[in-house]
Amino acid sequence: MSDQRKTAVNKPAGGWGALNAVETHLARQEVLIRGNRVLLDMNKPGGFDCPSCAWPDPRKPHAFEYCENGAKAVAWEATKKRATPEFFAEHTVSELRGWTDHDIEAVGSLTEPMRYNPTTDKYERASWEEAFHAIGEELRGLDPKRVELYTSGRASNEAAFLYQTFGRLLGTNNFPDCSNMCHETTTVALPESIGVGKGTVDLEDFEDCDAIFIIGQNPGTNSPRMLGYLHDMAKRGVPIVSFNPLKERGLVAFANPQNAVEMLTGTGQKISSSYFQVRVGGDIAAVQGICKAVIAADDAATGSARSRIIDRDFIARHTHGFDAFADYIRNLCWERLEHYSGLCRADMEAAAEIYMKANRVIACWGMGITQHRRGGDAMQQIVNLLLLRGNIGRKGTGACPIRGHSNVQGDRTVGIYQKPKEPFLRKMDEVFRFKAPRDPGHDVAECCEAILRHEVDAFVALGGNFFRAIPDNTRIAREVPNLRMTVYIATKPNLSHMTIGRSSWLLPCLGRTERDEQNGVVQTITVEDSFSMVHGSVGVLDPASPDLKSEVAIIAGLAKATVADRARIDWDTLVGDYSLIRDKIEQVLPEQFNNYNARIAQPGGFRLPNGARERKWDTPSGKANFLFKDGLIDADDDAPEAPHLQLITLRSHDQFNTTVYSNDDRYRGVRGERMVVFMNARDIAALGLSEGAMIEFSAVWHDEVDRRVGGFRVVAFDIPPGCCAAYYPETNPLLPLAHRDQRSNTPAAKSVAVTITAMTPGEPVEVDGGVAEHGRHRAEDPETVPLA
Repeated sequence: MSDQRKTAVNKPAGGWGALNAVETHLARQEVLIRGNRVLLDMNKPGGFDCPSCAWPDPRKPHAFEYCENGAKAVAWEATKKRATPEFFAEHTVSELRGWTDHDIEAVGSLTEPMRYNPTTDKYERASWEEAFHAIGEELRGLDPKRVELYTSGRASNEAAFLYQTFGRLLGTNNFPDCSNMCHETTTVALPESIGVGKGTVDLEDFEDCDAIFIIGQNPGTNSPRMLGYLHDMAKRGVPIVSFNPLKERGLVAFANPQNAVEMLTGTGQKISSSYFQVRVGGDIAAVQGICKAVIAADDAATGSARSRIIDRDFIARHTHGFDAFADYIRNLCWERLEHYSGLCRADMEAAAEIYMKANRVIACWGMGITQHRRGGDAMQQIVNLLLLRGNIGRKGTGACPIRGHSNVQGDRTVGIYQKPKEPFLRKMDEVFRFKAPRDPGHDVAECCEAILRHEVDAFVALGGNFFRAIPDNTRIAREVPNLRMTVYIATKPNLSHMTIGRSSWLLPCLGRTERDEQNGVVQTITVEDSFSMVHGSVGVLDPASPDLKSEVAIIAGLAKATVADRARIDWDTLVGDYSLIRDKIEQVLPEQFNNYNARIAQPGGFRLPNGARERKWDTPSGKANFLFKDGLIDADDDAPEAPHLQLITLRSHDQFNTTVYSNDDRYRGVRGERMVVFMNARDIAALGLSEGAMIEFSAVWHDEVDRRVGGFRVVAFDIPPGCCAAYYPETNPLLPLAHRDQRSNTPAAKSVAVTITAMTPGEPVEVDGGVAEHGRHRAEDPETVPLA
């Protein structure tokens, strides 16, 4: 490896690379000056909330309270580029369907409503009146159980609440939501353990904990503002214990762009004090191994009259099922735990030693846990570990699921849910004076199954890129032309918009950064972050077009055209003053949103109730539960010696969900290329491949569907043997729809069994401006990163 490339690969995350990336992306979107100015309003009281991840805002925000990826999201949304009717007049839908995810969104912001013309195979200019009338007329003639109302996490509380009101007036609980593809595992499995489907920590807890365990979460790409907190924790000597198959740069070292010394010297702070590279799906075995070591240490202390390791008082007063869990863990053999975790016993005992020495521990997880077929079981083992020493409901402790999109958690709170509970529905009936449907509706997986069975007539999407994000997306997209209608509400064109029914509409809406003015008054929307804080957001930029409408106004327009006669709702009044929507939310959800409008006026907003944080357990047992399944194995029930690889689908660093900002991945050292597969050098050699070889994936599943994608080039990487990784959505055709978490239906996108076959011999792969040498390209080693 050349000295230039070695220096680039071994740099810490953040630093000048992050600042350069921000300016580069602002310049590409032609908003260099305006973009830098507007970033100062992001994540501040009176400003707008980041349109990217759901990391919370501090009570006293920094002047530059944003990260590299948040800035990219702002640049992407605030672009001066426009997707006008003239653009669509030049390109057929069939042609656009062949564009890449990056290229089609890079066209720019939508400016006017568009209607698909099957004769010309093009989207053509339409008026809002025409759109609302035609869509309403179509929806009124359909069985509501055959209508799907999808929601993206970018929707505000106000828009999401009106959307679910519209859907239930229509007569359906079909609310497939982006959380079904990412975080639903937490929502479903966590309440079984502690009675709440959300995390129990706040930002102040990060300042008080003395150890943090990060499992299946890559903050450098997915929630970069978290790195600032990890940086400070590491600096004060807090052990940071990371579990992840790939050696990710953000978990290795970080140079804080707001730290003058690190910026001037080019050094960074080492982040992970311990880094355990579990095999894909090895989390259950790894965490159970740590639990085994902790319980063994407590047993030894009991026998020798030393101080107890386990918090017996907490367990007796606040938990249920400990004895059965402890007996189960004691009987697990270390050989089995090593076999499935990919770690040795000494690794798990070392992690346990750190856990036992810490008085206050936080455990964080992301989609590396939630997107497995046994993701709920894995999450519950993490909670079991926390419960052993009373690490929930105390200062500096807690369960910390890291959510993705900026209001994915809030949408669920205000009613976007396919299985609404009776108290919520009764309140809806009372407040709006209609009878809401009681039958369970569809989540994302069930919506996809219904499309395959030809049981869907209309699909309406409030944001998102549904037909690229779903598993088995190629197979399901082929069935969409059978739908009578597709409706897409969006800020930019994406490939889902080219997946159309017999009629299709493209309705342009305001972005988070844009000023939402109704009746001459700038409106405030609200969002909920990963830590259950609800706060206001006010756009500051001029809208991309005078013809844009807010999500709230579009939903109200659809409702007026479709269900105006089904309840006494003054939709126009609600659109004219969003505080009135919040009043309705408060009436339906009085415990969560008491005094809603007054409390969002407070800097930082307010926290929603969280019983587990106060050691109040809303479970059938009335306590926190130690949960496990007898005979539970890992890696999606797939033995490590299986004759195939376990594929992780993941984001590049220049990507947020399916939005691809560029074809670079600076933190993994790849430039100008997305069709790559990261593999262990041993597997590359065993398969007779070489660096740069082009390969084809084939999914291994027990049905007769042939799932394969090709054209991926091999890049050697620091990943356990038997595992590989590649970007989504390019690999989503490999994901069997039926391969999902057993409780929540979340697709198991982080562990897909695949075989790999060569298409061409090895060729150079551009990596950090050069080519991979000697068949090797490894992620940075903590020992080679320059540290402060």
